[in-house]
Amino acid sequence: MAIMDNIERKIAAGSPVSRHEAATLFLEADDTTLQRLATQVRARFHKETEATYLIMAIVNYTNICVAKCDYCSFFRLPHDKEGYLLTTEQVCQKIDQMVQHGGKLVGFNGGFHPKLRIDDYAKLFTEVRARYPRLEFYEMTVAEFMFSCKVSKVTYDEGAAKLAASGTRWVTGGGAEIMDNNFRKRHSPGKFTVEDYYNAQEAILGAGMGSTATMVIGFDETLEERLNHLESLRTFQDRVGGTLASFLCWTYKPWNNEFGGEEIKTAEYLRWLAVSRIYLHNMRNIRTSVLTKNEDALLGLRFGANDFDLPTEDEVTQKAGATISHDFEHLLTAARNMGFKTLERDAWPVRNWQ
Repeated sequence: MAIMDNIERKIAAGSPVSRHEAATLFLEADDTTLQRLATQVRARFHKETEATYLIMAIVNYTNICVAKCDYCSFFRLPHDKEGYLLTTEQVCQKIDQMVQHGGKLVGFNGGFHPKLRIDDYAKLFTEVRARYPRLEFYEMTVAEFMFSCKVSKVTYDEGAAKLAASGTRWVTGGGAEIMDNNFRKRHSPGKFTVEDYYNAQEAILGAGMGSTATMVIGFDETLEERLNHLESLRTFQDRVGGTLASFLCWTYKPWNNEFGGEEIKTAEYLRWLAVSRIYLHNMRNIRTSVLTKNEDALLGLRFGANDFDLPTEDEVTQKAGATISHDFEHLLTAARNMGFKTLERDAWPVRNWQ
């Protein structure tokens, strides 16, 4: 096929593939071809037989959220008897449990809590950092940052400046799901538009903090909507000079929520991971999701991924059906048996990470 020959030439030359070519790869290329091409792009940045990992926890400090996304199994509305907001001490107890497993990084993820202001987050994170000076923290997601700025009546630039002044180093790219406005209107109308999300993330980066990119697949999104996500992300990464440190794709877990459905098969996840690596030529680190795909996620190392987390907890995905194993040595052995040398990494630096 002429189009496949053209794709092969582009990848060999280090040139970006087009949106149409990405769709062709996903729909028509066999798995062997996808593996080979994704590995070829991966090799621009990483040794082919090496994979990095990090033991970490996602601490959910509150499940109170007014966004009411139909795919979420975690949120509780204000005044719900099952709602909670952890104290700083309770947050630290969860961090202590992660440290016992050898963890180095804590990501925080909560919800759109209507009573929490940006100063409340800054206070919590400052107290936690003081107690654990040797850990790295991903404090909030972009989505939570946006909501807290709105209820605090500050601009994104002002909110980002407050967090940066308090010592925050990272705000993750969480809450992205599918970056397409039609998808968002169907499933999360209480969140934000794609354009607004990137404006907020640009303010975070502009304040000197780091951020990441994420994507969740397996709802009812079309291929067009998935491609919109990758295209907007690649454009944004170019706009900010390649500053986003990584791209993590995981799968929607369909249990215990309004939307329901079925989880997509591992084979589809791996194919999309490969397309993401190939299309996102300006993203150095592509991460595969042990959190949602368990040991099967390690196959992603053959489809362009170079990194994975070993999570100790994440109530958001666990409520939706994710299972977490603390037998990390078993997972690492599985990666090694696939031919990869596994290297435990430190958190990436906020700047000059390339």
